[in-house]
Amino acid sequence: MTRPFVLVQLSDPHLGATWGGDGDRYELLRETVEWARTHGPAPDAVLVTGDLADHATDDEYTRFRELVEPLGAPLHVLPGNHDDRTAMRRHFGLEGAAEEPIQAACDLGPLRLVVVDSTRPGEDAGELGAERLAWLETTLAASPHRPTIVAMHHPPLATGFPGWDRMLFESSDRRALAAVVEANPQVRLIVAGHVHRALAGSLAGRSVLAAPSTYVQAELGAGPKVVLTSERPGYVLHSVADGEIVSSVHGIA
Repeated sequence: MTRPFVLVQLSDPHLGATWGGDGDRYELLRETVEWARTHGPAPDAVLVTGDLADHATDDEYTRFRELVEPLGAPLHVLPGNHDDRTAMRRHFGLEGAAEEPIQAACDLGPLRLVVVDSTRPGEDAGELGAERLAWLETTLAASPHRPTIVAMHHPPLATGFPGWDRMLFESSDRRALAAVVEANPQVRLIVAGHVHRALAGSLAGRSVLAAPSTYVQAELGAGPKVVLTSERPGYVLHSVADGEIVSSVHGIA
């Protein structure tokens, strides 16, 4: 067996947040990065599935880059509902016009990563729509044989919990995405964040995995409001070897 290609996924650090308890958001991200750096294989790449910053300020994005630098691997980011596309393009050298969706595809060793912008600026809920889905369809068709991870901020799942489902996708978007994924068997995994806990499901027969937050976790409660918990931060490690992707969720002590 060849050496696995290792992709570390972080999500929802919300640097600068003033809600969610007494934990220092910056220190929690630093601790998560240090844990990932010292308690597993060295990453070949790092993916961050949105909500890097809570207010999208220059200082928050600058501090974010400084805090993840010890991982020593190429960084791939996508926007969450708290992020600002223009600021992210400025701080991370992302291509495209300022307010256009941030979307890209790249080859990472044996893996192809396709990043889809699921944000609806100014709102918590996710959105894809015809143009973004057409982009995804064309992008996937360009490389039909390489194992592919599709990444977005909002997980394309119906959780059954009202507090979260109102902040995810409309059913029409999930169905349209499922049709694109079903037509592209190279898509092995869809990864996301947003729900502030590890959450697994499936779409069109492919696994969907939402990463825990590096900041604060949330319950999947039956009520209309999201309830935060005292659980520690976490991250996901994706290992790719011999064409197979294995994902493991890690919490820090």
